[in-house]
Amino acid sequence: MKEDFDFDDVAPWFVALITLAGGALRFLLLGARGMGLDEAMSVWLASHSVAGVLQWTAQIDVQPPLYYLLLHPWITVNGAAPHAARSLSVLLGTATIPVIYLIGKRMAGPMMGFAAAAMLAVSPLNVLSAQQTGMYTLLTFNAAVAIYALVRLLSDPRSTRPIGAQLREYWRAWRNPGPPPAPAERKEFSYRPDPRDLPGWRGRIARNPLLAPYRWLPIRAVATDLAWLTFIVFSAATLLTHSAAVLFPLAANVFVLGLILYRKMRGSASTTAFQPPSLLNWAIVQLAILALWSPWLPTFVRQASAVYRDFWLAPAGWDTVSETLGSLLNASAPAPGAAAQPALLLIPFVFAAALGLVALRKKLSQFLFLACLFAAPIVAELVISLRRPVFYDRTLIWITIPLLLLLAAGVTQLRFKPVIFAALMILGSINLLSAGDYFRHGESESWSDAAGFVSLFAQPDDLVIFSAPRAQVAFDYYFQDFQERYGTELEEHGAPVDMIEGGGVAPRMTESDIPRLLSMLSGRRRVWLVRSRSRYADPQGIIPRVISANMELTRQRDFYGGQVQLYEVR
Repeated sequence: MKEDFDFDDVAPWFVALITLAGGALRFLLLGARGMGLDEAMSVWLASHSVAGVLQWTAQIDVQPPLYYLLLHPWITVNGAAPHAARSLSVLLGTATIPVIYLIGKRMAGPMMGFAAAAMLAVSPLNVLSAQQTGMYTLLTFNAAVAIYALVRLLSDPRSTRPIGAQLREYWRAWRNPGPPPAPAERKEFSYRPDPRDLPGWRGRIARNPLLAPYRWLPIRAVATDLAWLTFIVFSAATLLTHSAAVLFPLAANVFVLGLILYRKMRGSASTTAFQPPSLLNWAIVQLAILALWSPWLPTFVRQASAVYRDFWLAPAGWDTVSETLGSLLNASAPAPGAAAQPALLLIPFVFAAALGLVALRKKLSQFLFLACLFAAPIVAELVISLRRPVFYDRTLIWITIPLLLLLAAGVTQLRFKPVIFAALMILGSINLLSAGDYFRHGESESWSDAAGFVSLFAQPDDLVIFSAPRAQVAFDYYFQDFQERYGTELEEHGAPVDMIEGGGVAPRMTESDIPRLLSMLSGRRRVWLVRSRSRYADPQGIIPRVISANMELTRQRDFYGGQVQLYEVR
């Protein structure tokens, strides 16, 4: 019996266990928190037909439609309850764990892949995203699969061959196999029967000249072309998942084109851990990705213009950048309502990252690959934020893939398996501590409280005004149950405009919108004001000031994420 077992043989089983554990963590208390505004908006968009999803996403959202198109059949089958709608994100987040293992395995072996998978399984930022009805986990999954395909291509010398050459050879071999091999006169004894001697359908397939095994080449004969196809499809899927995903092809092109240029300057004799594909292949692939994305491109331009004109994020300062980096490292990323983790907990992650730099010093191309995927999107968002703030950790969640791979390279640099597993336990424990803060203290906007309070005291002919027009969707997600139970029908409007009129980014309330608000109040004896995200939607407090000038505040209820006020004419 070997004292030092061969980890390569058992790595898939370890990864399977890690994947199950990561999935269980993501399913934990999945329906305990209420649906937030953005989550309810996702469900509302996905509840329409496919044509409706495309129409409403283009009209009132700032993101592409792929996630909503996937969520549409999901909630049709499983329902729109919080746990049911969120379970799609859970499954996508869980599926990303074996993908990062495959990336690490391709780069440096099973141990690095396992280390990356283990850290992703307990990554607080990824766990939090997987427990929400949103596109961020799909964004990470699509980017991870595209990165895996790209790593395969960069480590495959056949990627310089023309795209499609392998598939054409495979087709010719299938169509023209030549005569079947003559059976041996004398067979060696085997407990396994010859497939052609089997009875039933398996024997008929084996004896069928159209389906005979000798006509099929092994799958590795077309592995490179399949990798190209996978990279094209999932790169386009990444672009169709989130508007900020345009930074993924940007980062990939920075590295690949740089590698092609380096190879051209140094000559074909230069060797690196990653070898570039041919420039023609790369150009063809970029055009194919653009072709798949192009139907949405005009809408993307319009949505990006709307975001550029007016968006809700605060300017990115050093504190924002440091908090985002800490969140991506998954060490000191506090959940909403939880106390911040001490910066001391960042030290093991920084140490692992430093070891990763040491581990990749002899594989400079691999280090630059991870560095481009991680740093290019951060730099790009910071540059854009000089004109309009767009720097946000959720839009960067997919770069946790290269970050965790760098950390995994550092952990495996420790060489000895017991030390590696001990390091993973330390890092995993810190991650679980941060994830535990989310489970213990994390809250989402409690729109069920707001809807329940209004339903309890509502009267016929009441008007409900939302200071943030999109809040009507989250309110109605819970209020429709009260409507069915008590038959409460209320008129609802957004201010300054209804959600459908506001487009992708709802405008702020200004003095020029007061006449429209007064026209809504005309003839009303009771008005409910649902306030949320007032710092952006109504920073001057115009709506409550105008209503209180005409009516008296009689009831008020705070809920997590906003406030409900009832005004009456006395």
